[in-house]
Amino acid sequence: MQPMRRNPCPLRILMTADAVGGVLTYALDLATGLARHEVRTTLALLGPAPSEGQRRLAAAIPGLRLVETGLPLDWLAENPEVAETTAREISDLARRHGADLVHLNTPALAIASFESAVVSVVHSCLASWWAAVKGGPLPADFRWRTQVMAQGIAASDTLVCPSSALATEIERIYGRRPAVVHNGRAPAELPPHGARPHFALTAGRLWDEAKDIATLDAAAGFTELPVLAAGPTTGPNGSRIELRRLQGLGPVGPSDVRALLARRPIFVATALYEPFGLAVLEAAQAGCALVLSEIPTFRELWDGAAVFVPARNAEAFGRALTQLAAAPERRAILGAAAKERARRYAVEAMAAQMLEIYAAAAGRERRRREGAAA
Repeated sequence: MQPMRRNPCPLRILMTADAVGGVLTYALDLATGLARHEVRTTLALLGPAPSEGQRRLAAAIPGLRLVETGLPLDWLAENPEVAETTAREISDLARRHGADLVHLNTPALAIASFESAVVSVVHSCLASWWAAVKGGPLPADFRWRTQVMAQGIAASDTLVCPSSALATEIERIYGRRPAVVHNGRAPAELPPHGARPHFALTAGRLWDEAKDIATLDAAAGFTELPVLAAGPTTGPNGSRIELRRLQGLGPVGPSDVRALLARRPIFVATALYEPFGLAVLEAAQAGCALVLSEIPTFRELWDGAAVFVPARNAEAFGRALTQLAAAPERRAILGAAAKERARRYAVEAMAAQMLEIYAAAAGRERRRREGAAA
């Protein structure tokens, strides 16, 4: 690869994130990819404070400045006024840091007035979450949050989703079709491990009803294969899941997850709603055989490289795990297929596509301002 030409005026981006789910992982990966193009990122963190491990990861990225704002997440804001105040604070932060472009990882923040172009990435939304997990009319607190989201989506200069499945839902709900840029992850270096797996594994925000851990917990009763669950069982919104048959590992760090994946377990995800699924990608990069719920996102990303099981069907998940554990050759084929498919979802590809989107958004904003001044 030829060295990139040095840019005398590096692009300065203000990006938002939170440490609750996979958005911070996405933001750090993207900032890493952008740094190779000499982009400087100020990462404004909302919600709970990051862990020391997350801070160390951020500190290792060239040109990245981490700002812990202490501001509430849009989906945890108490009322629309709090959401509006948070959005204004982010706008002020972008101005103070001289951002050439603002990348919001929640479009609700776009309701404020920004001095530069705004690219909003929809990683999830409450309305699409509710449709997939609960169904029926939205409760009152979801309605006003959805209205704020709609305002932010309309105000964003550019809208992006990590999968076509989510983009379709966003267009259905909000009437605007986002561009699609798949998430990317740098594969971790893992030692070879050819032994038969002695367990299945799931990982993520276990407390989130969208992950449907209740079905996996029931599925563990239909197989003799131990099923391990890595991740928190209590969320910042008070949600909680009790594990009865799953072997809960609690919150685990990235190195612990890599150590588990190095043993090539069967990775299982029973999600009802998943805009992308970074945990599945990490398992695929490790060469794990995948057992996934039959939902549009997983079909889009992993069709032909995973076993698909009807959502909410605990017995079918248990049966699939048992059959795959007893079939080492099929497991190896599936693991190899998942690893090959995972090559599509690389940090370099994600960063390159986002740079093109940034350039287009900034160009439109520049022409708009020039036209207004003429």
